[in-house]
Amino acid sequence: MTRNVLIVEDNPGIGELVRMHVADLGMTPILCDRGDTGLERFREGDIDLVVLDLMLPGMDGLSVCREIRSGPGYVPVLMLTAKSTELDRVLGLEMGADDYLTKPFSVAELSARVKALFRRVDAMASAPAENTGNVGTGELRADGLRIDPDRRRVFVREQEVELTAREFDLLWHFASHPGRVFSRAQLLDKVWGYNHEGYEHTVNTHINRLRGKIEQDPAKPEFIETVWGVGYRFRD
Repeated sequence: MTRNVLIVEDNPGIGELVRMHVADLGMTPILCDRGDTGLERFREGDIDLVVLDLMLPGMDGLSVCREIRSGPGYVPVLMLTAKSTELDRVLGLEMGADDYLTKPFSVAELSARVKALFRRVDAMASAPAENTGNVGTGELRADGLRIDPDRRRVFVREQEVELTAREFDLLWHFASHPGRVFSRAQLLDKVWGYNHEGYEHTVNTHINRLRGKIEQDPAKPEFIETVWGVGYRFRD
């Protein structure tokens, strides 16, 4: 089945570059150069992935991402940004982006991110039916934390916590392997589906945000512990 990739990018050169390489991956690219028209096309349906620039005319990328996440269903969003500050990355993740690329980026890196997002979508769709022991095998509970993998919902002391798709995947990976220590590189490989040197800060950002949502005191985490010099683990 052909996958449709909506590319919302106002820079003609970058938009055409992304379009060409999405096509090379055997997917159907749909290119828009404004945020508002991109959102209109998304709402028409039949979109499997959104590659979304941060700075756009008509409607900025953060607003577009927020509108996408406010609707029903789940479509992965890969944010493109010319800015490299931590604030911009965190804002993109806050609005529900699954991943981000900072311009300039390599074609190989773009391809790896797109493929990884689709692998995760496929895993999400197939896991409940396969009943392999990961997603779909029932709830996981730990001292006030409850994770429902079938509905991808998380509760802390019976209050539902809103997680992005990537935050949920990260939490589920940790909780499925209590006591096991994972390095940042291992988490990139297992949860993100790629491992590029220099992107370990992506893991740090997500873990900090995840702790802020599930920990009573993020400075003294009860669930996701730091193993200094090694990585992180879910409390055994």
